[in-house]
Amino acid sequence: MVDSRSVSDRPRLLLAAATTVATVATAGSLYLSLGLGLTPCRLCWYQRILMYPLVVVLGVAAVERRLGVVRTALPLAVPGAAIAAYHSWLQVSQTTCGIGAISCAQIQYRVVGLTVPNLSLVAFVLVTGLVVAAARASGSQF
Repeated sequence: MVDSRSVSDRPRLLLAAATTVATVATAGSLYLSLGLGLTPCRLCWYQRILMYPLVVVLGVAAVERRLGVVRTALPLAVPGAAIAAYHSWLQVSQTTCGIGAISCAQIQYRVVGLTVPNLSLVAFVLVTGLVVAAARASGSQF
């Protein structure tokens, strides 16, 4: 027997999971720059600009059961994933990058074998997937 309350809470739980992913990504980026003293490149800054608001947007949506958040979250998460994918590609295919003072092709730090842009890509893809799953679980059209 399926508990109707657990079915109706599924979108909210998915949004809470997306909030957790965005929070961990935000905290991780702050630790890398403030804790370890790494200087973000320009593409890292763009990814931060798109990730940081997701913590608040998704958190409020999860608490207030705002399932229409898909229209706000996806315009942040999808371009963030695209920038992170491009940044990851630069790191494997280029030796220098003329975008800013710090080369975006330079690998400054790895976590379990993944570069910072790789981790950012994983976070943006997870957030996107969780938000889409929450929208589908609620039956909303986006």
